[in-house]
Amino acid sequence: MTAAPEAATRPLRPRPEEAARLAWVDVAKGLCIILVVMMHSTLGTGEVLGGEGFLHEVVEFARPFRIPDFFLLSGLFLGRVIDRDWRLFADRRVVHFAYFYGLWVVIQSLFKAGSIVAGAEGTAAQLAAFGWHLAEALVVPYSTLWFVYLLAVFSVVTKLLHRRVPPAVLLVAAAVLQILPTSGLPELLDEFCERYVYFLGGYLFAEWIFRLADRVRERAGLAVLGLALWAVVEAVFVYTPTGIESLPTLARLPVVSLGLGTVGALAIVTFAALMTRAGGPVTAALRACGERSIVIYLGFFLPMALTRTVIAKFNGVQPDLALDVGLASLVVTVVAVTVPLAFERLVRGTRLDFLFRRPAAFHIVPAPAAPSRLRPAPVAAREA
Repeated sequence: MTAAPEAATRPLRPRPEEAARLAWVDVAKGLCIILVVMMHSTLGTGEVLGGEGFLHEVVEFARPFRIPDFFLLSGLFLGRVIDRDWRLFADRRVVHFAYFYGLWVVIQSLFKAGSIVAGAEGTAAQLAAFGWHLAEALVVPYSTLWFVYLLAVFSVVTKLLHRRVPPAVLLVAAAVLQILPTSGLPELLDEFCERYVYFLGGYLFAEWIFRLADRVRERAGLAVLGLALWAVVEAVFVYTPTGIESLPTLARLPVVSLGLGTVGALAIVTFAALMTRAGGPVTAALRACGERSIVIYLGFFLPMALTRTVIAKFNGVQPDLALDVGLASLVVTVVAVTVPLAFERLVRGTRLDFLFRRPAAFHIVPAPAAPSRLRPAPVAAREA
């Protein structure tokens, strides 16, 4: 009996062929994190420069599936820990995300302290305003870090319900929540309702999704045709107006958005599996971004904001050499993706390592000695 806790935390090393089969997950995550950074960079740059560029079209095309796929991928490996004891589960799926959320809320808030305490007079009032801001961030996901916050919430909710509610009932309920109009709810509830179905789907259908990736690599030609058909259908729904102000395109309509999010997420799985099969420098770059997607997600906000500001000032000083919105958005996106990766590599193994790696003091069970990447067990086989 005493060996069980050790086994629960011992890293499991995949065989080389197994690791190769899982590479598509990192490729998909890499593409998703780039699309997320592109969205923030492009919309922010367009607002500052007062216009739109070619990347705005890319951002709009990716809107239905960008975040759904990220959550679907995040749910894939939940099955590896969901039936473990609460202490281990909490360490892997709650404390892990809570650490980075709390740390980077403070970091982001320090950079935005001027606007946070604006209007408060005197040091005491400013400290109180800043403290209230941090307290509010405990219950209202802050800025771009809402995704990290929700991953912990989704994990806990799924563990609480997965043995108490039949999977089909849980999935239908999550789908209904996604379809219902929830924009008037508090932000946390609104995001939960809109996104949970994708995370749950990644968990419940993990084995099926991995089999899909295997099939794609075996029948690449058919997969390419399927992707081409999907892209055409996606474009039709994304760019066809409805005449409804609150739901401007067909892709925003209830039910339709759920369908496009689901199919789009699977399209990214297909694309990633094809890229992994093809190999090459682009695949390697996407995989590198996916392996460190949390690094990019946590750190992109500052280089993004600084680069955007520099370009805006440059355009004002040198109007003849001014970058148009599309090129400026691309530059901001590239910088926002690459600088966090370079910075993480620079601080790795130093005292600043805690920025991207959870220290031992913030583990409630021993940390694994190496990353563990194994194919998840089927949901149906996890009955104790």
